[in-house]
Amino acid sequence: MDLELGGRVVLVVGGTGLIGRAVVARLEQEGATVVVGSRHVAEGIVVDAQDQASVAAAFETVLERYGRLDGLVVAAAPSARTLDPARHSDPEQVLSAFDAKAVSFLRLANAALPIMTGAGYGRIVGISGQNAFLTGNLAGSVRNAALILAAKNLADAVAGSGVTVNTVSPGVVTDTPAAGVEPARGGESSPAQIADLVTFLLSPRTAAISGESVATGHRVRGVTSM
Repeated sequence: MDLELGGRVVLVVGGTGLIGRAVVARLEQEGATVVVGSRHVAEGIVVDAQDQASVAAAFETVLERYGRLDGLVVAAAPSARTLDPARHSDPEQVLSAFDAKAVSFLRLANAALPIMTGAGYGRIVGISGQNAFLTGNLAGSVRNAALILAAKNLADAVAGSGVTVNTVSPGVVTDTPAAGVEPARGGESSPAQIADLVTFLLSPRTAAISGESVATGHRVRGVTSM
């Protein structure tokens, strides 16, 4: 299936991370022009998603170099494994995690949307996580749920403009995902599997999909959510 991404310019923030690298590779296979954004990057654009001035400068650079922006992937947040288990309900850790993931996504999406709505076309995909659907890790739950809610609000705000906003929520990410799914847990998925879904959502063919949160692996077994 031709995803019609040839010649499309896609900024992948967090493009040097585990998921980001897989997304970059998959997009390049589809012929997209991929711009890697990270706080530390040799080739690409330096961008700190927690700094508004850095975000603004990054998008200015993309437009100066390429003259357009067709897609944005936000995979920049630290892994949930970096959160201190002894501080899951510590307000300071919750606030820090919230800013690093949900608010960073919002900064980047807000910078991209005027460009995309002006062009009448764009795709934004944020990487959330299945902690959004579970209790037991307040910091992880809040940061992921807030990202999904932010994306849905933005999707509704630009409905009908040619711009879509969606999120992808992996469970455990591993290079060798197990087929089985334990009760009350999400399924495992590989970076490549996540990248396949993200790339699909970036396609011009997916204009009818917006405001969605899609789990990879398997959405938490034994739990329903609407």
